[in-house]
Amino acid sequence: MTVRQSIVLNGDLGSGKSTVSIELAQRLGLRRVSVGDLYREMARQREMTALQLNLHAELDQAVDGYVDQLQQDIANSGEQLIVDSRLAWHFFGNALKVHLITEPTEAARRVLARPSGPAESYTSIEEARTKLRERSESERGRFIVRYGVDKAKLRNYDLICDTTRASAHEVVDLVIAAYEGRIGADILREAPPLLLLDPARVFPTQEIQGLRGLWESDYVEHVRQAGEAALEPLSVGYTGEHFFVVDGHRRLSAALRSGFKLVPARLAAEVAEPVVGGLSAVDYFRTEVALSALYDWEAAHQIRLPIPAHVLHRADAVLAGEPGGTA
Repeated sequence: MTVRQSIVLNGDLGSGKSTVSIELAQRLGLRRVSVGDLYREMARQREMTALQLNLHAELDQAVDGYVDQLQQDIANSGEQLIVDSRLAWHFFGNALKVHLITEPTEAARRVLARPSGPAESYTSIEEARTKLRERSESERGRFIVRYGVDKAKLRNYDLICDTTRASAHEVVDLVIAAYEGRIGADILREAPPLLLLDPARVFPTQEIQGLRGLWESDYVEHVRQAGEAALEPLSVGYTGEHFFVVDGHRRLSAALRSGFKLVPARLAAEVAEPVVGGLSAVDYFRTEVALSALYDWEAAHQIRLPIPAHVLHRADAVLAGEPGGTA
């Protein structure tokens, strides 16, 4: 893969975007630009929270216009940069576009734990989680209306990296490896994005019984010794909230039993895109992910996955004795 001019990073608060971008700039010897710092300063000067400024920007286009022109000028400068911005991927053409994701409660915990000024303060993890979600949705809606782009669409980016359990140093190592073409070169060139996912947050769509013989074989040890980067990418779908396996349960299971924090994957389908049999990613997830399979998967790998809404609804229907309710 051709080395790109700049690296631009997108991600909601608590995803580690600032920490990762700072270390990237130091490791690569590039100047770092943070549009978020500028935005927070604008909020402080107006005596607003960042969320309030986001809501205000929905009515006052001058706020976005100023930031947009700044990013466009930076993109046109030709300087090789590390850019920390939620919209730089839209303005920068010749760049590695990195999107960081994190489990929402973990993101809230990080934001609550760090020092903050009056522009951004929360009293509990639940309040932080709610406010972060509101801010993200406010931005998403504004970007759709103003630019016709959806920041939640994974295909906007070259590299998606889950920072829930991986350290900033581990994430930086992998971003640089992708930037230099040492991992995922085929996916980045032919069918981005390359996904680097926390295996403990990927849902199975297969019963665990078919994998039991795997653990008595040499396969898990082989995967453990080879390491995450050598693992053949999984094929996964994305519902807009959850990732799930389309192909690669053996690899995912081995990664979990090897203690990997990240596994490589390619995106088979997201949201309304078809997976197999004409089913969209959302419908496939609802059809294939069941409560009993989740419990078995969790017990076998000593992890805990959130119970999806459709599974909870199905379990409630069973308890209520409604027609069509199955476990």
